Amino acid sequence: MHSTLQRAFTNRRVLKVISGLNNFDAASVAAIVKAAELGGATFVDIAADPALVQLVKSLTNLPVCVSAVEPEKFVQAVAAGADLIEIGNFDSFYAQGRRFEAPEVLALTKQTRALLPEITLSVTVPHILELDQQVQLAEELVKTGADIIQTEGGTSSNPVHPGTLGLIEKAAPSLAAAFEISRVVSVPVLCASGISSVTAPLAIAAGAAGVGVGSAINQLNSEVAMIAAVRGLVEALVTASSRAIA
Repeated sequence: MHSTLQRAFTNRRVLKVISGLNNFDAASVAAIVKAAELGGATFVDIAADPALVQLVKSLTNLPVCVSAVEPEKFVQAVAAGADLIEIGNFDSFYAQGRRFEAPEVLALTKQTRALLPEITLSVTVPHILELDQQVQLAEELVKTGADIIQTEGGTSSNPVHPGTLGLIEKAAPSLAAAFEISRVVSVPVLCASGISSVTAPLAIAAGAAGVGVGSAINQLNSEVAMIAAVRGLVEALVTASSRAIA
């Protein structure tokens, strides 16, 4: 694992900024990546596209993760310079009615490991599974070679309250998964999907080593706003991890 990443995972203050599995807009990805670096993020997560990887590597020294659900896409992205890979960011598929069940995620992990045995591999556990099934799948994924487990759930939550309470409701499925999974696996857990600066500290308290954040940053319409959002998340994580270690 990249040394700066390893340190951040050990300190439990990882912030991954996600530009989007289906975001191939070079200008948009560049703006998100620049904001991630200026705001103090740990690493960035982009679509598994070789041209995008080369662009992002020219813009930042942050480790670059690529996301896909087709193992062969990883090979080209890693050849282009990707530092780690992520099977997941399934959220964009649920709206199309595409489900990812445990056997498919496990099969994708095995195929990916066969193609790329050495690369740091993160795998998302689908939130459409019951919580006990998520835990079971996470254990099997680690045995298959996953180095990081990521949770999700923002798309399944239906916050009914505004403000802080709504933000906690939004993050609840991912937080619950992080709590349960972090207790049974020996690898770091990253809590993603529906996370904000309000709920990032709750992810650390639940046992996660950090958070992955997409829409809370990438849907903002100015780089200044994106940098401020990243900084807010970084500060929340630093405070939370300091308390957790203390």
